[in-house]
Amino acid sequence: LRSENQQTTTVPPASSSSSSSSPSSSAFCPVLPSRHIVERQSRMLNFRVEYRQRTVEVVVEEGSAVGEIKQILETELQVPVSKMQLKGWKSGDVSDSTVLRSLHLPKNNSLYVLTPDIAPSASTSQNSVLQESLNQNFLLVINHREAQRDYSLNFPGSRTIQEVKRNVSDLTNIPVRHQQWEGWPATASDDSMTLAASGISYPCHHLSVCRRSSPANNQEPTEECADVHMVSDSEGDDFEDASEFGVDESEMFGMGSSTGCRKAPMMPENSENEGDALLHFTAEFSTRYGECHPVFFIGSLEAAAQEAFYGKARDRKLLAIYLHNDESVLSNVFCSQMMCAESIVSYLSQNFIAWAWDVTREANKARLLTMCTRHFGSVVAQTIRTYKTDQFPLLLIVMGKRTSNEVLNVIQGNTTVDELMMRLMGAMEIFTAQQQEDIKDEDEREAREMVKREQDEAYQLSLEADRKKREAQEREQAEQLRLQQIQKEADDEKEAIRLSLEHALPPEPAEEGGELISKLRIRTPSGEFLVRRFLGSTKLQVLFDFVASKGYPLDDFKLLTTFPRRNITQLDPDSSLLEAKLFPQETLFLEAKE
Repeated sequence: LRSENQQTTTVPPASSSSSSSSPSSSAFCPVLPSRHIVERQSRMLNFRVEYRQRTVEVVVEEGSAVGEIKQILETELQVPVSKMQLKGWKSGDVSDSTVLRSLHLPKNNSLYVLTPDIAPSASTSQNSVLQESLNQNFLLVINHREAQRDYSLNFPGSRTIQEVKRNVSDLTNIPVRHQQWEGWPATASDDSMTLAASGISYPCHHLSVCRRSSPANNQEPTEECADVHMVSDSEGDDFEDASEFGVDESEMFGMGSSTGCRKAPMMPENSENEGDALLHFTAEFSTRYGECHPVFFIGSLEAAAQEAFYGKARDRKLLAIYLHNDESVLSNVFCSQMMCAESIVSYLSQNFIAWAWDVTREANKARLLTMCTRHFGSVVAQTIRTYKTDQFPLLLIVMGKRTSNEVLNVIQGNTTVDELMMRLMGAMEIFTAQQQEDIKDEDEREAREMVKREQDEAYQLSLEADRKKREAQEREQAEQLRLQQIQKEADDEKEAIRLSLEHALPPEPAEEGGELISKLRIRTPSGEFLVRRFLGSTKLQVLFDFVASKGYPLDDFKLLTTFPRRNITQLDPDSSLLEAKLFPQETLFLEAKE
């Protein structure tokens, strides 16, 4: 799926001065300088970003923000940042202001860009379907015909056919070049194809594998080994079949240069990344020396160091770096008798992260020295450089420390199983003492952090309680204001009614007008008296309106006579004062209704 339009964009790292360290005169126990920590702070991260049919590679500093990657992609892809969604983060969606260091990313990362606001083309839709297939898991049921055994293996769609064959090589002990397959579809014509593009059935596909009957006929001789392969077909078959009967190829061809011709290299010279190189190394190691061997970490040296040194103190381990060299006469003996001894394999698996590299080829050796210098400093690289070919293989025991990493021991190939075990146990004793201190410090730090978290939680609870109390007070005040507003509106309404009644009252008649006049004295609940004259023919409703205009509506008060006690408000409001016997004068009083 690598596009032909693949581009690489690099943000130059900030310049920093690097201190040089003089090489150690001793091959054992070199201590790495403190520059390792400085280099980790300015670590560069590689991002392979896919968008539709394009791939852009971006290199940025670990201290950069996610938004800086988007700005670079905006220039390369011509997609506005506002319409760009960057997906593929292991921790879920992140914001543009998130610093990459806080995500604890490996050196190499894969991301993809989504643009939901931009309509995709037809080819883009097909690419999206293929991208979805890459993320699916395929179940391969592989029948090993010779062993009459089935293996059920899960692989992501992004895994290549070649990688599947390498894994099967580890399981069946059949080298890839000797494998004969049945069941691959016709579209799977190239081992570099991914499972998603190979046309196999989803979610399950059945295959079978066995060893080729005469692999010598299918292997073309190289120029450097022409003299070795100039044999008859029958002789070639004998050579190929010899390994099946326990005869090592090195015994037939000697330990000279012909050995290197006959064997496949432990590690290819042109691997794109360390993970692929380690997969090849593990497969070839299993082919040569059997299945009982240390489990080598598949990944970069930096990732192996992260796995060993930077987890919880209780989970940390020592890092065992195995350096292989096919040109050394000690390699076969060391691998078959020491590295494949059950006691050594068990002890390494329990206490170490094992990582391996092949330094037979100069290019691979130079690549290793560059990695060691970058991650451990120049002292370790210089230590490896001082060893000669006949002193290989080497086993470096590295311990992670707070300020720098330390090489506790360098074990050469001319050792015994007992001596190797003693050195591993000695390194483990030093590591255990350091680990106990780290565990104690970590426990104390976690206890302090827990106390701080509890204090923070208590403080937050206090703030929450104060907030709820404040909100309750605000709600109470709002309710009081609402009730006051309702009361004010009711009072205003009553006042409007009172004024309306007051304006509607007939004028008070004079005392000597020749008409029948009724003079009424009304005692209020407060003890005051309301005095007014009315015509005897005036209706009781006018009297009620007068009392209401003074603030005493008959909905809330009743009007009574003193003696005999009568409730005037119960009389017909259309009857006159004369008819109600409130003539020529009368004293009344107001009483609130219950």
